[in-house]
Order: sequence, then C-alpha cells, then structure tokens
Amino acid sequence: QVQLVESGGGLVQPGGSLRLSCAASGIIFSIFSIDTMGWYRQAPGKQRELVATVTSGGSTDYADSVKGRFTISRDNAKNTVYLQMNSLETDDTAGYYCNVDLRAAWGPTRDYWGQGTQVTVSS
Repeated sequence: QVQLVESGGGLVQPGGSLRLSCAASGIIFSIFSIDTMGWYRQAPGKQRELVATVTSGGSTDYADSVKGRFTISRDNAKNTVYLQMNSLETDDTAGYYCNVDLRAAWGPTRDYWGQGTQVTVSS
C-alpha cells in the first residue's frame, strides 16, 4: 500500500543541476508517522551508498562526496523529500533511490524504498 514515487532524474552536463523529488502515499497516518527520509545512490559496479538524510526534526547528514553541493529537504504537508543537486560531476552518475522510515504508534520502524531514478552526468 505504501508507495514512494520518484521523479526529476535525467541527463545533465558537468556543473549542471537537478532536483529530485520523492512523494510518499498510502500511509495510514493515524497509525504511522514518517521519521527519517533519505536518498541513496548506486553506480554500476558499486554498492549502494548513503547520499543524505533528513530527520523529522530537520537535522541533516551528507556523504562527504556531496557536502556543499547537494541539499536535502522535506515538505511534511506533502509527504515529500527533495534532493537539490548542484555542481554535478561525472562521479555523481548513478541510480538514486529515496528511503522513508515509518514509525508505528506502538514503536517499531520499517523502511520503504522508491523505484529509483537515473541521474547521468556527461558532456
């Protein structure tokens, strides 16, 4: 029932910008609430890696490779997390996946993943 729909990927030249969006739906908010939201990426031949996270309180963390270039944000009213990517480099080329932690009213937390969106940085 829970769906995470991603958008915003594409082909961009080095130095360009993209903005990724991930909207969550199908959540029974009388029972669950969204805690941490994040973005991960996976390039060919590499393992999936953390890009950025934002907590329900607004605290953010970034991978060292994207600090100063990427910004993660969330709109709780829209149940959406964003990733603004500036000064893109060829090494940023990867499939990008959003992740949402849902917390049940009784305590346990469960992760949900988006379908992925491709970001290709090439001249």
